[in-house]
Amino acid sequence: MKIHFYKYQGAGNDFVMIDNRSGSFPTTNHKLVQQLCDRRFGIGADGLIAIEPSENTDFKMLYYNSDGNFGSMCGNGGRCAVAFASKLGIVDKQTTFEATDGLHTAKISDATVSLSMHEVTEIRKLDTGLFLNTGSPHLVLVVDDVETVDVASLGAHFRNDPIFAPGGTNVNFVQIIDDSTLKMRTFERGVEAETLACGTGATAAALALFYEKKLLSNQVNLHVAGGTLAVHFSFDGRAFTAVELIGPAKEVYSGTINL
Repeated sequence: MKIHFYKYQGAGNDFVMIDNRSGSFPTTNHKLVQQLCDRRFGIGADGLIAIEPSENTDFKMLYYNSDGNFGSMCGNGGRCAVAFASKLGIVDKQTTFEATDGLHTAKISDATVSLSMHEVTEIRKLDTGLFLNTGSPHLVLVVDDVETVDVASLGAHFRNDPIFAPGGTNVNFVQIIDDSTLKMRTFERGVEAETLACGTGATAAALALFYEKKLLSNQVNLHVAGGTLAVHFSFDGRAFTAVELIGPAKEVYSGTINL
């Protein structure tokens, strides 16, 4: 089998991109997805995204974690999907597309993609931190120095906490720099390791810490290992609306893999 692919990254979150408008890629073959995402025996990525036709929007985004399983919403993946759809000529400067958590809109300006995220009305305070769902479930933990955190072991511990069963959660370790700036590291479920960025995690951290009045601005910059993301939003005291995840989305390379 020969598969033509593209590789995209958004602030270091990297994805194998497949143009599946023809339906030729076997999206139910989870072992194949896992193999393609393997960094030693495949292409290597945090996840795989297939672009497919949609009856009501510009395109449909199917997202798979690197373990081969169908995933929940991926923010940086969504931004990369928009950039990829633009390359394919499906969209221009604005788009509406279909993802696992519903419809999203996005705007493209040069190599920057601004992605609309769903509104958030519930943030739970737990003994360990703040829990919310921004398309994917996230636990937000505030730390003094994010660079000294053992993300691998602590992330795995909280990710598998029975309180989040059966699906588990993503875990974000966040350092507050000032009233509009955060530094963050994330342990992602499905990857089962730290990633260089996490879009839904950045969104969760910004909203949760604004909710806790640890941030004063509704325009938050987040420094992650792979670059910088921004989250803009409105808050009326009950719901977070007009939530946007903003950052780079770039093609790295393309090629054909023989399996």
